[in-house]
Amino acid sequence: MARNSEKAQSMLFRFREAQAADLGIIDAGRTRRPRVITEVDSIPSCEKWRGQVLKEVSRKVSKIQDPALSDYQIRDLNDEINKLMREKHMWEVQIRNLGGPNYMRGTGKMYDETGREVPGGGGGKGYKYFGRARELPGVKELFEAARQVRADNEKPLETRDDLRKAVDAKYYGYAPDEEDEALLAYEAAKEKEAFD
Repeated sequence: MARNSEKAQSMLFRFREAQAADLGIIDAGRTRRPRVITEVDSIPSCEKWRGQVLKEVSRKVSKIQDPALSDYQIRDLNDEINKLMREKHMWEVQIRNLGGPNYMRGTGKMYDETGREVPGGGGGKGYKYFGRARELPGVKELFEAARQVRADNEKPLETRDDLRKAVDAKYYGYAPDEEDEALLAYEAAKEKEAFD
């Protein structure tokens, strides 16, 4: 069996490569992703590169769950994932600018284990922590502090009884002191004016 490096030097491989170049077929597996995203001006190629970034993000998010990784490796992986998420956002902006579908519209929100929305969790903004990166020593305190601030700022919801206490006859327009002589004379003049 020939090695890949030997196959790449064969005449058939070179012929196929030249033929694909003449037809304008780009093999995304062998070509590198463009660094300057704004130079790519076709929607299908932008979507292909965005898909490649998504596959990379998916691969790294599943890799960050590995219990054998050290804290430093987890931090590095989380940094790489955030970098890829920024790149994905830039591809989505380029696709939208070229007139393609708006992938940014449906970005979901991230929720913690209690079901509350994580600040900076969705929408492509800010630094996010994925998988085991949330359990790192410095990050855990960050989430605890944010949770504490949220709990302090939240006021309990008012009950229906509390809401009804503020509503009285004046709310419905039945207050006896509301109708003074000047107001009644003004209303009578306006009614007469409307009928004439």
